[in-house]
Formats: sequence, structure tokens, C-alpha cells
Amino acid sequence: MRLIDRKIVLEDGSEYYGYGFGSYADRVCEIVFNTSMVGYQEIVSDPSYTDQMVVMTYPLIGNYGITDDDFECKNPSIGGLIVYDYNDMPSNFRYTKTLSELLEENGIPGISGVDTRKLTRSIRDLGSRRVLITSPDIPAEVAVEIIKNTPVAHDAVSRVSCKKRWYSRTSNPQFNVVAIDCGMKLNIVRSLNKFGCNVVVVPYDTPADEIEFMKPDGVFLSNGPGDPEDVTPVINTVRALRGKYPIFGICLGHQMISLAYGAKTYKLKFGHRGGNHPVKNLETGKIEITSQNHSYAVNEKSLENTGLKVTHINLLDNTVEGVSDEKSKMFSVQYHPESAPGPQDSAYLFDKFTSLMEENKNA
Repeated sequence: MRLIDRKIVLEDGSEYYGYGFGSYADRVCEIVFNTSMVGYQEIVSDPSYTDQMVVMTYPLIGNYGITDDDFECKNPSIGGLIVYDYNDMPSNFRYTKTLSELLEENGIPGISGVDTRKLTRSIRDLGSRRVLITSPDIPAEVAVEIIKNTPVAHDAVSRVSCKKRWYSRTSNPQFNVVAIDCGMKLNIVRSLNKFGCNVVVVPYDTPADEIEFMKPDGVFLSNGPGDPEDVTPVINTVRALRGKYPIFGICLGHQMISLAYGAKTYKLKFGHRGGNHPVKNLETGKIEITSQNHSYAVNEKSLENTGLKVTHINLLDNTVEGVSDEKSKMFSVQYHPESAPGPQDSAYLFDKFTSLMEENKNA
């Protein structure tokens, strides 16, 4: 019988013991949970999870391994992974390595055997907190001191953004898009390619005049980790480009657009993470089942007199899920229409973006 060799300690001193997989590095992160039943590879490789340790509520993780085609970034930066039952013997003709091998290669710690239902209830009741994954020999009071003495990082976007521009071209392109990379998922690039866009991906701190020099048909603002108020270069870029090109933002991009217009954001108690969140499109009245991953939301009252109108709301807690400025051809959503993992109810938003670019070209 395998001996317990890892544990997690929350900042309130509560402890959960289990079995390590992946890297055995000690790490302090923010603890969050995700309710998706599948898609652990996409979750592990989503840059938005930088500095976060993710509790998977679905009990069996690792059973289909890791495939070369399903990554959302080249260098996963998730803080850690907490699961109930880890399967190290995948059954999938496409798999090329195990989840544990991927985590070990990237220095990411994992722990299994944890009561993830109890832990998720704790996060829901008390909110997201900081957590340390460590050896079971470390006393709880020592672990709490380590957590207290570990500073909260505010540079996550600069760490995960590309360091130089790169290109993703498609056959028979209709549009040229500059995508500002704040930790962009690769399926967003694939989706833009699918809708006829050649994409130039640029670092988050690329100046507005450099983007204008590229003569894009539209500008895309990506998802990414951390507090949107920390990403002032992109907020300033949105202000400089407003009204010049159609602009589409997703997740962090949505929050930065709202901040650029003078609205406010705030941190949610435990965030939205999963593949089954119902969102109402206020323009059509339709309900979309969406994929979500965010800790922050836009304050609805702060949108008054900014020029932005609310276009989508979350039906679980009535938080803002989308805004638009029709005059400036600017729009954004808090959720992930590119899914990966998750439903594809909202792929029409990429079509909306291309329609705005076509309209702008013909103006």
C-alpha cells in the first residue's frame, strides 16, 4: 500500500493529505476549483491558471493521458493540480505521455487522494485562499507562516505573454488581426484562423503606434492571469486604438476594455471555472452554455455613463458577462467562446468580429 507523501495546507491552517504525482516541488498558490468533467489537459495548459492550484471536482483525472494536439500553450504555468483519483495508465490511442509526466517536465506539483468534495465546499463557503503544497512532515503552523511570508505576484501577464511577435496564417485569408497576448489560449488563434483571419500575435506591452503600423483589420485582446488592473499597458493601448479598428476581447480582455472605458472590476468570492455556466444574451434572449475561467468581474454599476452597454449576464449570479460599444465597434465577453474545453454555443462571436471588420473595410 502506498504511503501518504504529500499534503496541502490552506492559509487558515486546514490540512488535506494525499499522494504526490508530477513534480514534488513545494509551492504557494491561490486555490480554485473547476467543475469540468473533461479537458484537464486544456486546463493544465491554460496560461490563465498561472499561480493557481486547481481542484478538479470530477473525480477521475488522467485516464486519457496527454496528446500532442490539445495544448493551449507550449509551456504550462498552472500552479498545481489537486484531484481525487489520478489514473497513471491512460487508455487512448492518441496519448503520447501521462499527465504526471507532463507535470514533472514543467515543475508542476500534483496531489491525489484528496477529498475534493470537502475541499470544494470549503472554497465555496469561505472563498478562494492561498495554499501550500508540501511534505506531510511540515507542521501546519510552519506551513501557514510560509504562506504569509510568500508575496502575491502581480507580474503574471508579463511572465506568460510572448516575448516577440509570431504569426499564424490560414489559407484564403480575408482579414489581418493583431492579437495582444496576455496569456492567450492557442484555440483562440485556431478559431480566428478558422474564420479566415491571418493572426499576428504580439507581446502584451506592444505600443499602440506599433500596432497601427501593422495596418490590421481588427485587434483582439486575449485571456490571461491575474488582476486586470495590473495590466496597464494593454488598458492604455485600448484607449489609444478605440474607434480606429474593431476590437474583440475575451476574459481578461473583456475586463481591460471595461477598465479602459472607466469602469471598475472586483474579485469574485471563488470565481467561475467550468464548462457548464449559463449565460443570457440580452440582445437575442437566448441562453448559451459557456466555458469560463476567471476570478474577476466587471462592476455593473460602474458601467453607467462609460459608453459601454451590458450584452450578456451570468444566470447563476447575475454578473456581467459581456459589453459592447457599437459606435466604436468594440465588444467583449467574460467567457470563452473558443471553448477548449467546453461547449461551442458562442462561436458566433468570431463571426461577429469578422462582420465588423468587413463593415469597417467597406466604410
